[in-house]
Order: sequence, then C-alpha cells, then structure tokens
Amino acid sequence: MEVTQEKPNKEWIGKVLDALASAHPDAKPELDFTNAFELLIATILSAQCTDKQVNKCTPALFRDHPTPESMAKLSEEELGKYIKPCGFFNTKAKHIIAACRDIVQNYGGEVPHSREGLEALPGVGRKTASVVLSNAFGVPAIAVDTHVFRVSNRIGLANAKTVEKTERQLMERIPQEKWSIAHHWLIFHGRRVCSAQRPKCEGCTLKELCRYYKENNQCNLWIKQE
Repeated sequence: MEVTQEKPNKEWIGKVLDALASAHPDAKPELDFTNAFELLIATILSAQCTDKQVNKCTPALFRDHPTPESMAKLSEEELGKYIKPCGFFNTKAKHIIAACRDIVQNYGGEVPHSREGLEALPGVGRKTASVVLSNAFGVPAIAVDTHVFRVSNRIGLANAKTVEKTERQLMERIPQEKWSIAHHWLIFHGRRVCSAQRPKCEGCTLKELCRYYKENNQCNLWIKQE
C-alpha cells in the first residue's frame, strides 16, 4: 500500500540533489567498458550480480570476443565458461548470443541507439536500455534498479510501489539534465549509506531532508529535545 504524500516542491528536491551531489562527487558507472557493446553485455551480466563480479569476468571475454560478430558465433557452453561467476549464466549466455546475432543481422553490427531498438534485443529490458542510452550515448535517462528504487522512495523523491511508477515520478521531479547523474548519486547512496537492512541514518548527510529518517526516528527526536 502506497503512503499518501504530497508531491515534493522544487526547493526541497533541489536541496536533496545538492546533498546527494556533495555526498557522492565521485558517482559514476562502476561497470568497466570502453564502448556501447561492452556496456550492453556488462549490463546484461549485472542482473542479480554485483558490478565488481562482472568486472572480473568481462576483461577476458572482451579480449577474446570484442565484437557482436565474434560473440554471436559462440555456443552457450563456450560463452558460459567466461561468465559462469556472474550467476544465471545459462540464461544470460542464451540472451547475449541471441542479442549479438540480432545486432549483426538487423543493425549492421552496431548497438542500436534508440530505446525501442535496445528493448527489442533479447535479454534487454527498460533498465538495461536506460543504462546503455545514458552512459554510452549520452541520452538522459534514469535506470531504476533496486538501489534507486529503495533510496528514492525512502528519501521522498518518489512515492511509489513499482519500478515503473518510481521512474515516472523521478523523471517528472528531477530536471532532465540531471537524470543520468542523479541515477548514479542514488546508486552510490544506496551502496554506501542507505543499505536495505541497516541504513546508516545517523551518519547520513541527507537525514534532515529524508522522509524515512523523520518517520523512523520520531521517538529519538523527542528524547533529544527533552
């Protein structure tokens, strides 16, 4: 059940974004890639897997098979040997090979530059498409992963119970020119501070702005006042 909440005003949103920027000035993509194809494959591999683990697997894969044409020729078993540590490797191998064949056959070996083209590829959903569009092609986008979903709804930037509604609200409330970097700010905040089980609220620089902190620390605030 969604909590009824007034739409945050621009002044408050600006303060939250400024605080996130100050807290995470080094926010950036943490997947290693040198081009759109590498980012696409790395993002597919990152599902249910950490970026750190993906980065351990991709150097050998990209060294031996640097193009869609090369990767498309692999069998699922051959590709699986490279990506097994990433988890769900059988399904990921199937999707990656099919996506590479699609790229070769329908896009001349180039990763499509449009959301429609990307989302038509096997194994590519809206989140993966947003990551590629934003980080490889410079198209403003907000990819809502578990960190972005959790942190944005805790702080109050969004008030939604689905990824789709969260993305729509963030796009409405955050200035478009900040969509891509805000995505990274929220991810970094989720990984470093606002963890799922034990958020580090007391040390969080956003706590005075955060809805979650205010709702869950009301008693502590009264005790401090007394």
